[in-house]
Amino acid sequence: MHDHDVEARGPVMEAPATPAPHAAEAPDLGLLRVFRDDGSADPATDPGLPPHVLLRAYREMKRVRLIDTRMMLLQRQGRIHFAGECRGQEATPIATGLVLEREDWVFPALRESAIMLVRGFPLKSYIAQYFGNAGDVLKGRQMPSHMSGRAVNQVAWSSCMATQLPHAVGAAWAAKMRKDRSVVLGFVGDGGTSEPDFHNALNFAGVFKVPCVLVCQNNHWAISVPAGKQTASPTFAVKGRAYGVPSVRVDGNDVLAVYRVVSDAVARARSGGGPTFIESVTYRMGAHSSSDDPTRYRSQEEVDTWAQRDPIVRLRRHLVHRGLLDEAEEAALEDGLMAEISAAIQEVEALGPPARETLFDDVYAELPWHLAEQRAEVLANRPHPGSQGGAGH
Repeated sequence: MHDHDVEARGPVMEAPATPAPHAAEAPDLGLLRVFRDDGSADPATDPGLPPHVLLRAYREMKRVRLIDTRMMLLQRQGRIHFAGECRGQEATPIATGLVLEREDWVFPALRESAIMLVRGFPLKSYIAQYFGNAGDVLKGRQMPSHMSGRAVNQVAWSSCMATQLPHAVGAAWAAKMRKDRSVVLGFVGDGGTSEPDFHNALNFAGVFKVPCVLVCQNNHWAISVPAGKQTASPTFAVKGRAYGVPSVRVDGNDVLAVYRVVSDAVARARSGGGPTFIESVTYRMGAHSSSDDPTRYRSQEEVDTWAQRDPIVRLRRHLVHRGLLDEAEEAALEDGLMAEISAAIQEVEALGPPARETLFDDVYAELPWHLAEQRAEVLANRPHPGSQGGAGH
């Protein structure tokens, strides 16, 4: 991606104006992409990542796929209450996590939680959020699959669509006012582009040239509403240009293409060049969440078509082509990840609920006297271990 590709009034990297595509249509027309069908990389667009970064990207993508699979199974077994997987969409969060620096901030939607793991958030704490127990840094107060962590500058999001985008733009405005070098990433799905907050955020970002990157993961389905019924615009990327925000469209199942686009956009924001809007064209291979049955509104043929463009398979093919991965290494990697995830689940699931007194935490910078008295009373009357109900119940 070069400067002329994202000029606000220049060409948007997208297909010519046509009706919004249906989910099963070929996703790569007019998209920036790197991978070729044979596993090689197009030298014109390849970001040139070193082998250790490519292998790291693959490990992170495999890990989140395996975590999602396990969490859906745990939900079906009644061991957790809710799970939302990002199967098929791993390229965007993993590439983003590899690009960001420590001081940058992330305002995610449902399928970007794994950015936290790439940035160093502990796996046990991440899994504890599904359980909402004593190991959860959110103290069981948030809905499962709504992860956040101050340690990695990832902000909690709401199930109300697109509300995180004005927050992201506001945080970027604050960074600009303070003259620090932080860049803020805000995410939304294709369905969220129909919400007023999406348009408010893009307008503010364009007018005030804040250091943010707004990413729409167009996975073609807003629960059961297809992208073709979400907008009459030829693409979602064109919406950014309407607000004077440089915009780009990328193959969201190509981790190297996403890395290049996000890296360029972050560098542009950090240097004072203002915001970028990215449409990452991908596909939600699984259900919207553990509460959804996608067979009621889409065909298996459609899913199978997109499965051929699985982002993990495409990166694996590239690694094999480069001689960086073989079958034995692949098997060892998967065995190691499964052992890591299983050990974390076993340890986390054994924890009890958050202690009662945590009700008073994180509400005030300084606890008022009346709440301090109530907290002391709770502590004084806390059940002893071994008594009926157990400690903290």
